[in-house]
Amino acid sequence: MKNRHRLNIPRVSVLSKDKIELIHLSSMEVLRRTGVVVKEPSAIAILKKGGCIVDGEKVRIPANLVEWALRNNPPIVTLCNRNGEPAMSLAEDNFYFGTGSDTPFIIDYETKERRNVILKDIENTARLVDFLDEISFHMCMGIASDVNLRISDIYHFEAMINNTEKPIVYTAWNLYNLKTIIKMAEYVAGGEEQLKNNPFLALYTEPISPLILAEESTQKLMFMAEKSLPVVFTPAVIMGASGPLSIAGSLIQGNAEMLAGYVLANLVNEGTPFIYGGGIISMDMSSARALYTGPEEMLGETALADMARYYRLPTFTIAGCSDSNIYDHQASLEGALWILLSAINGGNLIHDVGYIDNGLTACYEQIVVSNELIGMIRHFTHGIEVSEETMALDLINEVGPGGEYLTSEHTLKNFRKNWFPDLISRVPYETWASDGKKDLANRASDRVKHILKTHIPRALDNQIKEKLRNIVMSIAG
Repeated sequence: MKNRHRLNIPRVSVLSKDKIELIHLSSMEVLRRTGVVVKEPSAIAILKKGGCIVDGEKVRIPANLVEWALRNNPPIVTLCNRNGEPAMSLAEDNFYFGTGSDTPFIIDYETKERRNVILKDIENTARLVDFLDEISFHMCMGIASDVNLRISDIYHFEAMINNTEKPIVYTAWNLYNLKTIIKMAEYVAGGEEQLKNNPFLALYTEPISPLILAEESTQKLMFMAEKSLPVVFTPAVIMGASGPLSIAGSLIQGNAEMLAGYVLANLVNEGTPFIYGGGIISMDMSSARALYTGPEEMLGETALADMARYYRLPTFTIAGCSDSNIYDHQASLEGALWILLSAINGGNLIHDVGYIDNGLTACYEQIVVSNELIGMIRHFTHGIEVSEETMALDLINEVGPGGEYLTSEHTLKNFRKNWFPDLISRVPYETWASDGKKDLANRASDRVKHILKTHIPRALDNQIKEKLRNIVMSIAG
């Protein structure tokens, strides 16, 4: 597992210690006074037994229970690769980028037209992720329209696990499908205990804002707690729609929703591995569209990272996405801003690389360009090494005034430590022109085609692959 720690880089923070504590106390007041609606009867019974105040489906959670649950949450979540080897240590300054999930549309890398996602796109994006060095985990990037939609999530998981060895963050439509996916994962891992000890996947599921623990998401949360497997339980609060228009108000509400889930999971199984985070999303009131790249959301995401550090929990956040309808200058600009911010605001598990069109459309080119930008920004976050070798005092004295360093042994030894791009152009105009005057979008498209033509992921064991296929086909009928 690569060392992903930043070196001496200032962290971006938007909340002071006093404000963090005020947000925390306010969230607990929401849980105590307003409470949450819980739609799963077995969850209500567990919360009541744990000390919550229950009135029908409405559950009010006392502060001491919240504090108890937070003390139980592990500060580090390690996700492995498909082979059970540690791949991502979600803690402190470590940051990892991955794709997004469940878009209905995709930009076809051949025709450049927006179309419905098909299962082949899930396979292709998994292969891209498997190849690209800076994309550390995979989410399916779409909802396949050419399979039975009732079990498309199961098809997605099979496509992902067959086409990348990297960790998977997945969605499941319901508890039955989740159980099937976990059964498949246990086959791959070599058993239930092996998957628990070396998890290569994490479930993404959500409460419903405002302040509802829905039946299916709550069932999934409880099942993951029983299995002691990692879960991202994250709200998507749209300011002015499903939450207050103010960032602070939506932050308090979203935090309360997460804390309610943490309490429930810990009552099911103390120490359930949780990944904190979510979306504090602004809405364009002129179009009624939720924005992925508004400055308000960037502030909200950074505030969530501040809260996660306060709670000593791994953080789930956003980057590499855009509200542009196509892959263009806007998509690159917004994607780059998000990547830089997420790298320095303390996010650990950073998703949605490759989203455009307000999260409705996946884009191959956005993925490969983001991979390059992540490499550039990761190089920046390594900071400046100050040592006898890098200070080069003897070399400066040797070269002296008016000399040159190009032919020095020091330059030859160290120049490869600088960052070099694959897609970003640095060549002279004449060279660029003679190569067809390709812009970044053209070069990215060529890169996608080359990877998908040449990269063959390491295959699963044939017996395991056949078992997974049989499970899917038995459900598909």
